[in-house]
Amino acid sequence: MDPVERWAQAATAAALLAIDPEGLGGLWLRARSGPARDRLLAGLRGLLTAPRRMPPGIADAQLFGGVDLAATLSAGQLVRAPGLLGSGPVALIAPMAERMTPGLAARLAQTLDASQGHCLIALDEGAEPDERLAASLADRLALHIDLDGLALADCPPPAFDAEEIARARTYLPHVRLGPDAHAALTVAALHLGIDSLRAPLLAARAARALAALDGRDTADEDDLVTATELVLAPRATRFPEEDTDEAEPPQDAPEPPPETDTAPEDELDETDPPQRLPEEILLQAAKAVLPPDLLARLAAAKAPKTAKSGAGAGAAKKGNRRGRPLPSRPGRIDGQSRIDLVATLRAAAPWQTIRRKLTPDAPQKVLVRSEDIRLRRFEEKSDRLLIFAVDASGSAALARLAEAKGAVELMLAEAYARRDHVALIAFRGTGADLLLPPTRSLVQTKRRLAALPGGGGTPLAAGLRASLDLAALSKGRGLSPTIALLTDGRANIALDGTANRPAAAEDARAMARALRAQATPSIVIDMGNRPQAQLRDLAGDLAAPYIPMPRADSQRLSTAVTAALDS
Repeated sequence: MDPVERWAQAATAAALLAIDPEGLGGLWLRARSGPARDRLLAGLRGLLTAPRRMPPGIADAQLFGGVDLAATLSAGQLVRAPGLLGSGPVALIAPMAERMTPGLAARLAQTLDASQGHCLIALDEGAEPDERLAASLADRLALHIDLDGLALADCPPPAFDAEEIARARTYLPHVRLGPDAHAALTVAALHLGIDSLRAPLLAARAARALAALDGRDTADEDDLVTATELVLAPRATRFPEEDTDEAEPPQDAPEPPPETDTAPEDELDETDPPQRLPEEILLQAAKAVLPPDLLARLAAAKAPKTAKSGAGAGAAKKGNRRGRPLPSRPGRIDGQSRIDLVATLRAAAPWQTIRRKLTPDAPQKVLVRSEDIRLRRFEEKSDRLLIFAVDASGSAALARLAEAKGAVELMLAEAYARRDHVALIAFRGTGADLLLPPTRSLVQTKRRLAALPGGGGTPLAAGLRASLDLAALSKGRGLSPTIALLTDGRANIALDGTANRPAAAEDARAMARALRAQATPSIVIDMGNRPQAQLRDLAGDLAAPYIPMPRADSQRLSTAVTAALDS
């Protein structure tokens, strides 16, 4: 679809939302902030009833209403604040909708289901295919529009006529659909791989709004086609299957009856054109607007969410001290947790009249009980740190270090987008050295990796201890460490520096158990020519994945590390 048609489709969707905001639920507008999106929103604001912008981190009390604490304490009786959605039908505009928390998305979905006249305009600004609006909300918003890539020259100001929209609203209750319209839309949704029954119902509402816009009391075939393009096509999860013109009859099928010169009286003339089923027309319309890269986009959208969190977003830790504020929760005073004073008073305010009657001689102006206590909660996210612990011993040290160097450089090339830090520890001889402190600088990494020493024994326990110390230090600095151990598993140097294989193996397993107790995620990559049973046991002590990769190059190594960390 060319840019002009895409913009015309977006303008039509905006007009339909203005006509039937409650029935259509809202608009999912996927576009980065820019002049094209601003132009469409400016036209919508002039048509919708009470457009209100919702801050991304809005609290439930601000959105859905709650106790007005100051007014309640002043008046001595319960006073409620309406919130954004408590003062009549509202067209809610939600920026950065792709970052909306699942809890808020679920509560907004319940609000749309309540049919209170509200509608939602979700501004999805996701840069990656997997950064998308929550499925619970996307299913309830009839209109899905993508404006990415549109230039302002392709987007003339939409010609919205307020009087025409108002007239269409009065027509809408009288518009009806044909007898086969619902069935045709449902069959079309089935062929497009849409498993939600809301989609054909929303498409029917869009068809009725289109008829009302033209001042007609019945939605015709063109209305169904446009509704399919606007509502069903963006939800497609597969290309509709092509029907073959001729089907092979079964082998044991009965012979067709002989042709006769006379035809039944009710049979159509041969000159009559064959009638196309309504669902066939709708499918053809949907196929015309399906993007050519549909399969690739669907695959990216269905990627596991763990990949997103594992690719540098860091670990989310809930606490009581710092981070992004979360809704307060009931709790007890323990001398350590921080009390949310406002939320506590808000919880106590509705009960003041009853408590005052029960305890008239109480000296306190506000009577607070233990069940009113609310504790502050925060969510803190930390960047991820990948610690490469590389075996640099023996004759194969140069090959292993070269592979590790290539893998580190490959992963650092994506560090800016992934927000990952990388560190490198090499163990050889009788100890381990931190060759590369945690960094995101590719230039610094290349300088540090230019000349790496090799040879000597295999102090595996020393390498694990150095990784343990660095992981503990990085946690104190707000990072989430993950250790990638690259070795052939033939530990022969104990922690005290002596050449003792049994002691070296036992020290390595002790360090592995210490890392496991510290809850540091790890992976073990066996770089030996043959898989080593003792290295597999070490991975068990670490509670880490064991990956045998003999003769792996830097590309395969980087891919294996990324896949293991994201799983």
